[in-house]
Amino acid sequence: MAKIKVGIIGLGSISEMHLASYENHQDVEIYAVCDINEERAREKAGKHHAKKFYTNYYDLLRDSEIEAVSICTWNNTHAEISIAALDAGKHVLIEKPLCKTVEEALNIQKAVKRSEQTLQVGFVRRFGTNTQVLKRFIDSGDIGDIYYAKASCIRALGNPGGWFADKERSGGGPLIDLGVHVIDMCWYLMGKPKLQSISGNAYHKLGNRSNIENKSYYKAADYDPYKNTVEDMANAVIRFENGASLMVDVSFTLHAREDKIAVSVFGDKGGAEIEPELQLITEKNNTILNTTPQIDALTFDFKTGFQHEIDHFISCVKGERETLCPVEDGIEMMRILTGIYESSEKREEVRLD
Repeated sequence: MAKIKVGIIGLGSISEMHLASYENHQDVEIYAVCDINEERAREKAGKHHAKKFYTNYYDLLRDSEIEAVSICTWNNTHAEISIAALDAGKHVLIEKPLCKTVEEALNIQKAVKRSEQTLQVGFVRRFGTNTQVLKRFIDSGDIGDIYYAKASCIRALGNPGGWFADKERSGGGPLIDLGVHVIDMCWYLMGKPKLQSISGNAYHKLGNRSNIENKSYYKAADYDPYKNTVEDMANAVIRFENGASLMVDVSFTLHAREDKIAVSVFGDKGGAEIEPELQLITEKNNTILNTTPQIDALTFDFKTGFQHEIDHFISCVKGERETLCPVEDGIEMMRILTGIYESSEKREEVRLD
């Protein structure tokens, strides 16, 4: 069989995970890349042996050789580019978040339906080994009915700057960048219950703290210490119609002792910690048991997770399966994220049912 020719639109840091994973897939050819920075596009094309490079994504989408694309651009371009790609007959893997607003998400859904192409939202942590192993335990009934989940992703000093710190391009700060991952992971493991209400807070207290010395952190390629229009941190209580609830807090910067990620779910038969390491907590013979699965990665392995995500996407492109991360899940996640921001602005609970 001929290899599936793919194009990558947007060649920032996250694109390297897509490019490396496509290169590792025997049924894929990286055919073209695209970036508004011509020098970067040319360099990435050479590095990854792409036949073509573009600076305008419309030119890439007009290329009839390309069957599927990864969209790795700024969040404010996700809707526009994904809709254009679907209408051009391309299958789409779009980095999280799906877009910036619920209205944009619904427009993307319309494009998916009229094109009949696959659109997969980049909820990569669903493909982590720890998440997949736990999902099998949950599906087999070992945890029971999950009624509570808790997710925390705290950076003490970690505003990447650049477009991440520009609300116009990003749509928000740590909530839409980090929170989307941990919220989705919990919601997915809880069985994707229907939303009921949200009470949230977003704080603008510390800025990007670019004055801090002697501590390094990841900076975007276009880092600007004087630009920051996103929240420092956010928290929320999310309630679902089945009575379950989810608590979340995330930050780019906070007066915390250290960076920390902690994600847990709790059911009536057992519980589980997903991050920082997968642990199962159950009862047997009137004794509480803490169980550590013997798996290669107890925490999320970025390389493996992205490879599983790309492998799954290509299987969908080939018609072998339906995507694990459909546009409908992207819509629900946008309802959650925008609901937290809305609740914070109104300083009251918002209902989403």
